[in-house]
Amino acid sequence: MSARSSQQNKPHEIVERALELSRADGCVVIADEESSANLRWAGNALTTNGVTRGRTLTVIATVDGREGTASGVVSRSAVTADELEPLVRAAEAAARGAGPAEDGRPLVTGVAQSPDFTDAPAETSSAVFADFAPALGESFARARAGGRELYGFANHELVTSYVGTSTGLRLRHDQPNGTLELNAKSPDRTRSAWAGRSTRDFKDVDPAALDAELAVRLGWAERRVELPAGRYETLLPPTAVADLMIYQMWSAAARDAAEGRTVFSKPGGGTRIGERLTELPLTLRSDPNEPGLESAPFVLAHSSGDDASVFDNGLPLTATDWIREGELRHLSTTRHSADLTGLPVTPSIGNLVLDGGEDRSLEDMVAATERGLLLTCLWYIREVDPATLLLTGLTRDGVYLVEKGQVVGAVNNFRFNESPVGLLGRATEAGRTEKTLPREWSDWFTRAAMPALRVPDFNMSSVSQGV
Repeated sequence: MSARSSQQNKPHEIVERALELSRADGCVVIADEESSANLRWAGNALTTNGVTRGRTLTVIATVDGREGTASGVVSRSAVTADELEPLVRAAEAAARGAGPAEDGRPLVTGVAQSPDFTDAPAETSSAVFADFAPALGESFARARAGGRELYGFANHELVTSYVGTSTGLRLRHDQPNGTLELNAKSPDRTRSAWAGRSTRDFKDVDPAALDAELAVRLGWAERRVELPAGRYETLLPPTAVADLMIYQMWSAAARDAAEGRTVFSKPGGGTRIGERLTELPLTLRSDPNEPGLESAPFVLAHSSGDDASVFDNGLPLTATDWIREGELRHLSTTRHSADLTGLPVTPSIGNLVLDGGEDRSLEDMVAATERGLLLTCLWYIREVDPATLLLTGLTRDGVYLVEKGQVVGAVNNFRFNESPVGLLGRATEAGRTEKTLPREWSDWFTRAAMPALRVPDFNMSSVSQGV
């Protein structure tokens, strides 16, 4: 490979060359350089580990016509400099063949340039597990001695996104993302317990502490209690709250609400912005600079949808309160949907925090429970009714019965039917906010911090035979 070819294969050079090749009226180029490292284990022994590298290039061409601006979006993997022109032409052809884009707006302008735009992409490697892997090995030995088997995986990825536009933006963001899922089973596989963590670098993850937590839960499950379906006082741990709040966020597009299609629609027209959703002083917020949960400080949209627009790429993001002290304050908007609804421009942000509860641990909340259920996590969550945001799903890996402040055994799993908005309205207590891993949505969204919630009448609609 020649020196010039090697230089042009650098991501920022790929972006610049694609912009040079563009014949469209406007162009946005996004180069995503991804590296990942992972460990997997089963039965108290490592099974696999690996490192991968990849590149995805997205070209967004915009073409101005008499009836409006059209856009064409094409993404391809492993693109080199020699493959750029066909990709650019494909995006332009897609734009010319499309009708006017409903969300069409002038591309974001300015002279914004990340100071490290021309630097090499950040990369992860197996070195990210340098401290974690030995500690995990020690946990295997303790688990083996304690008569339990550990299964799970750890994954770390680092994505560097380079964004260049024909209007002059040159932006870059490095996004680390780590997940750990650990499952402990009894040797006869009749008892199972799960714990998960989200991390940026695996320096704040302690497998020994997780194993100790799982050992306690397996001990609780030595006594089995069968319960019927019904409404129970229920303690939702942070991971379960995260799964519910993330789905609520995904359903909080302002345009859908203004057009009467969601739980945030106001009867008779408009949105419920300004209404109080919970009597607890809870604030649901996002901030690209949230410590430990940092995310892209500008819009990074590879496609357009209800809550994103390719025309908004590069738009700066700032801290946003979606709910402030119980009151709905904002719904997500693009520049287009903000114009339609008359609401401020508040794009989606890549993290979510619910805070404002008391400084009480989940253990403290258990100790204050006369009789109720303690959940581990939720999974297989699906929407039943968008008008109320009614969701259904299953409990998994441990539902425990609490009596007089003590866990007295494990009960059967349930199918639930609940609305996150309804839960917020009925919750009577929120605990300490802590960083957590949403189990159901961990493939798409991991940067969350949530409290445990006490719900006096959580609807366990039927008994499930799942584990």
